[in-house]
Amino acid sequence: MEKEQLNFVVIGHVDHGKSTLIGRLLADTNSLPEGKLESVKAFCEKNSRVFEYAFLLDALKEEQAQGITIDAARCFFKTQKRDYMIIDAPGHTEFIKNMITGAAKADACFILIDAKEGIQKNSKRHGYIVSLLDIKQVVVIINKMDLVNYSKEVFDNIQKEYNEFLTNLGINAIRYIPVCARDGENILSLSKNMEWYKDLNVIEQIDDFKPKGKNIEKKFRFPIQDVYKFTEGDDERRILSGKVVSGTINAGDEVVFFPSNKKSIIKTIEIFPKNDIASIEAGFSCGFTLNDPLYIKSGEIMCKTKEQSFPQVSRRLKVNLFWMGEANLLIEKSYKIKIGTLETIAKVTEIINIVDSSELSNNIEKKTQINKYDVVQCVIETAKPISFDLVQDHHYTGRFVIIDNFEIAGCGIVTGSLSNENLAIDQYVKEREIKWDFGLISREDRAKRFGHKSKFILITGKKGTGKRELAIRLEKKLFESNYNSYYINVANLTDGLDVDLSDSIFDKEEFVRRMGELARLFTGCGIIFITALDDIDDYDLEKIKKLNMPYEILVVNIGENNYEKFSVNLNLQANPNINLATELILEELKKQEIILEYYL
Repeated sequence: MEKEQLNFVVIGHVDHGKSTLIGRLLADTNSLPEGKLESVKAFCEKNSRVFEYAFLLDALKEEQAQGITIDAARCFFKTQKRDYMIIDAPGHTEFIKNMITGAAKADACFILIDAKEGIQKNSKRHGYIVSLLDIKQVVVIINKMDLVNYSKEVFDNIQKEYNEFLTNLGINAIRYIPVCARDGENILSLSKNMEWYKDLNVIEQIDDFKPKGKNIEKKFRFPIQDVYKFTEGDDERRILSGKVVSGTINAGDEVVFFPSNKKSIIKTIEIFPKNDIASIEAGFSCGFTLNDPLYIKSGEIMCKTKEQSFPQVSRRLKVNLFWMGEANLLIEKSYKIKIGTLETIAKVTEIINIVDSSELSNNIEKKTQINKYDVVQCVIETAKPISFDLVQDHHYTGRFVIIDNFEIAGCGIVTGSLSNENLAIDQYVKEREIKWDFGLISREDRAKRFGHKSKFILITGKKGTGKRELAIRLEKKLFESNYNSYYINVANLTDGLDVDLSDSIFDKEEFVRRMGELARLFTGCGIIFITALDDIDDYDLEKIKKLNMPYEILVVNIGENNYEKFSVNLNLQANPNINLATELILEELKKQEIILEYYL
C-alpha cells in the first residue's frame, strides 16, 4: 500500500539554521543517497572548509558561493508513518518571493528563530506571509540553544513574545520546540541538555502533522481553465476543462456558472480516454460536457446549484496584499491579476492602511503608492465583474497574485466583497465632464444646424456576419439624406491611432477605452458616428456606453446574441438583407428622435 505524503516548509530569517536543520533531518533518518554524506565531507576537507549539515542541502553553486539559500529547494525523506517533502525556503529579504512560492505548497510550516539573535523583522514578516497563505499547522523551532547555554528563560521569553505576535495574526502555533540542529538535540530524541523540555521532538512533531486533504467536504468549485470545441466528424462536444478544487459532483447534477449565472446539467464527466465517469471529487483534473450549448469563458467558476453556496461576484474586492515588485505599486495603475484560473485587469483604487508587518501597527497616512515589502489592506477594482470566494471560505479561489512586467509582483487574500457603486470609471467620467472645456456652441445649436441629434451607432457580432457591409451602407444612406455621418473601420485605427496596441489583455482593455473616448469626441461634434466591433462582451459595451456619456449609444447586434446584461437596441440575423437592415436602423433613429422628417 502506498504511503501518504505530507509537504512541510521550513522558513526563517537568514542564518537562523533552516538548511542545517533539514540536513540533520536527512542524515538522522538515513534519507541521504548512499555516499552523499561522505562526499560532502570530502568536499569540505578538500576546500579547507568546516563541515556543516547545511551543505547537504545547499547544492546549488550560487548557494555554496554566497552561503545563503536563494531558491525554494525540495528534498524528500520518510519515516515509518509516511513520506515527506521538505521545502527549504530562503530567508533573505531579497528572495522573499521564492519563499512564498515554496510555502504556498505546504501542508504545515516550521518557523525557525535563532535563540541568540531572537525575533527579527523577517521573522515577523514571515509570520504575516504564513497567515496570508492560510497555513493552519505552524510550529516554531527555537534553534541554536547551545549559544544561550540551553536557557529555559530565553526560550520562554521568545515563545511569549512571538506567540503574542502570531495570535494577533490569527495563527495558533501548535507548539514551540527548543533545538540545537547542528548537534541533533531534540531532533530525533529529547536532549539531555534541555531536560526541562518534555514535549515532542522534531521528528515526532513531523509525524504528528495532518495532511490537508483534498477539500472533498467543502462546497463544489470547478474554475474553468479552458473550453475545447471539437468539429471533426460528428463530434460537436464543448468540453469545459480544469481541476476540481473542492467538493464532489455527479453526472446529471445541475450546475451554475459565475459570474455569468448561466445554468445547465452535467452530461458527461471525462478523463482521457474515458468519457463515462459517474462522479468526480476534489484533486482531479477533468473535463465536463453540458446538456446545453452554453457560451462559457475560461475563468468562470462552476458550482452545484443545489448547494446554494456560491462565490461572490463583484468588481470591487477588499484584500490584504503583500507587494514584492521591484517597482512600487501605483494607485490607479492597471495590473494583471490572477485569481483561480481567471486573468483580468485590475487596479488598486484605495489604500485602507499599511501594516508594519514587524509590529502589526497601522499607518493610515494617505499614500499614492505601495512600496516593496509593504503589507497593505486595500481595495482592488477589476475591469469586469469577477467571481471569487473569501479566503476563509475557499482557499484556492480566495487568494490571488498580481503581475507587473510579466513577473509576479504581489500576492494576497480576499477578505471582503464591496458593492459596485462609485466605480473608478464613473468617477473618471464625472471628473472628465467637469473639466471639459466647452465652446460657445451647445449640442442643441448643433442639432438645429445639422437637422439631427448626435448618436454613436455600434454594430456588434462575430466575424463574417456582415457588420462592415451594413455600417458603410448606413453611413452612405444617412449622408444621402443630408445627415452628418461618419464610419470608422477598426482596421483604420489599428494602423493609426492604435498602432501601439497588441493582442495583450492590457491592450484589449485600452482599445475599448479609446473607442469610448473617440465616440465621445465624435458625438460631441454632433455627428452620427458608426463603427463595427467583433467579440466584445456586456462589460465592454457598458464601458463604451459610460465613456460616451453624456451622449447615447445605439447597439445593433448581428447574429447570435450572447449579451445577457446589456440590452441591444436591434438584433438582426447574420448576413442580413443590407437595404432592409439599414431601413430598420433608420426607423430606430426616428423612434429615438435622433433624425426627424423635419427639424425646427
